Amino acid sequence: MASILYLGDDHSSSTAAHRAQALRRIGHTVSHWNPEKAVAEELKNSLKNFLHYRTGYRFLQQKLAFFLQGVMAKKSDYDLIWVDSGEFFGLKCLQLLKAYALPIILYNIDDPTGKRDQGRFQSLKKAIGYYDLVVVVREETAEECRLLGAKNVMRVYRSYDEEAHKPYTDIGDIPMDYRSEVAFIGTWMRNEKRDEFLVKLLQQGIPLSIWGDRWQKSGYWKVLKKAYRGGALGGRNYVAAMQGANICLGFLSKGNRDLHTTRSLEIPYAGGVLCAERTSEHKRMYVDGHEAVFWTDVEECVEVCQKLLGDNYYCEQLRSAGMGKVRTLRLGNEDVCREILQHLQA
Repeated sequence: MASILYLGDDHSSSTAAHRAQALRRIGHTVSHWNPEKAVAEELKNSLKNFLHYRTGYRFLQQKLAFFLQGVMAKKSDYDLIWVDSGEFFGLKCLQLLKAYALPIILYNIDDPTGKRDQGRFQSLKKAIGYYDLVVVVREETAEECRLLGAKNVMRVYRSYDEEAHKPYTDIGDIPMDYRSEVAFIGTWMRNEKRDEFLVKLLQQGIPLSIWGDRWQKSGYWKVLKKAYRGGALGGRNYVAAMQGANICLGFLSKGNRDLHTTRSLEIPYAGGVLCAERTSEHKRMYVDGHEAVFWTDVEECVEVCQKLLGDNYYCEQLRSAGMGKVRTLRLGNEDVCREILQHLQA
């Protein structure tokens, strides 16, 4: 088993932290450090935060290199380095890490080569050739990383976490505060038009509940606030809201070229009914109408929701079949982490 230096978000509800825990569960020793904490003072100021985000944190590289030197000075017998996201590390940081002659993995579930966040990942793209394995979640990203100089690229699907998203054994234990008819759990995004979509659902009488951040910024807030149940969810509350809903909506990020998201796995694993946009990858994962339900536009989504809300037996069939299918896909963090390490060894 390996001793892994893990560099990524350590917030307990983050997918990066979930992967670090999964590596521990499958037997590895993980030393987890969050690079964002090394530049937290710089990022506290909203204007500076915006600047650094848009310029790929290039003006923070000296501080981040100093942070990495300090981390490596504390322990020298790592077997490999796992960088989650990688947005903070540019050429100087990767050159420093390569000097230790350890394999370095980059795992990124965003769209670092896409158009939406291209400023954010400027430094990462310049350093991508220094990684021994680059792991991404879409075919386009994989090909674009190769063009940028990545030597070894692996495409994976996103994943649920076997422990963090484990469903309640007794649904009676789900608090009433997290029960709903139709739930959407996610953040308001300026250019994604999720708010317009949800307003149309409400106008058609769909009993909607919304959890997530920044919805007050929507131009449709006056309409949406009656469906708003609270901010971002994490931990068992997140699971409760997925499992406690009759239907869970799954939206894609068009800016990120998504054909599936982490919700596509987390919702069925946690015991929710996935009701998401119809895509080639969603259809590859689940049988439409049997293990999940899909729609192409808001009108079809309304029809699907009305059908499910009028048929509890069908809802429960979907819930059970989806829970079974997602487990056969072997897309839990433990399985995906094993596959990545095997690929690196090969």
